[in-house]
Amino acid sequence: MTRQIIRVSGEDRVEFLQGLVTNDVNRAPCWAAMLTPQGKYLADFLIVPDDDALLLDVHAGLADDLLRRLSMYKLRSKVELHPTDLPVARGTGPAPDGAIADPRHPALGWRLYGQAGDDGSDWDAIRVEHCIPETLVELIPNDSFILETGFERLHGVDFRKGCYVGQEVTARMKHKTELRKGLTVLGVTGEAPVGTKITREGRDVGVLYTQSGGRGIAHVRFDRLGEGMEAGPARVFTE
Repeated sequence: MTRQIIRVSGEDRVEFLQGLVTNDVNRAPCWAAMLTPQGKYLADFLIVPDDDALLLDVHAGLADDLLRRLSMYKLRSKVELHPTDLPVARGTGPAPDGAIADPRHPALGWRLYGQAGDDGSDWDAIRVEHCIPETLVELIPNDSFILETGFERLHGVDFRKGCYVGQEVTARMKHKTELRKGLTVLGVTGEAPVGTKITREGRDVGVLYTQSGGRGIAHVRFDRLGEGMEAGPARVFTE
């Protein structure tokens, strides 16, 4: 598991993050994202209380950019931002002392900070079973919208917390009568590379991502689903 833990300390740490991220920091541990002003996803992370600080548990591939963006917003806030070498372990069996439950979904088990390790759970199978997006797979910086990728269902956004970067666009999407696009789980016969386009009768339907056990997470146009869908060499179908 490739993660980076960023430590956010200082007396303004909660207020600082509260004005930037999608979830209510007062509810930590929680899952949240940082968005562009246009409402597009930049990074997702777990926010975990740690004595007089907050830990941001983020994919290592996005950590430097997240730290840079947070630093841009710091201004006169009494906040310190530090990347750490703190390890993190995770698993789905009995939780060790000091572990937290993953706030996204009970099937994702627990996380423990200060120790490294993984109990060998089939994380792709778990994510496909519950349609849980993964950073840099289904969650694509400067492209994804969080309501199309399950953030409301997975407790990653709070609509009562007040303003944050990208909040206006997200709120407008929330109050639409129905989302036209989003993540769903489809049946898959065969295999296709992650990111393969799904087509039907010559029209683009969406994109197929993580696959496991004859099923896959796909981002689709819901009104284009139907018989005869293909993703490269694989056949794709609604369950």
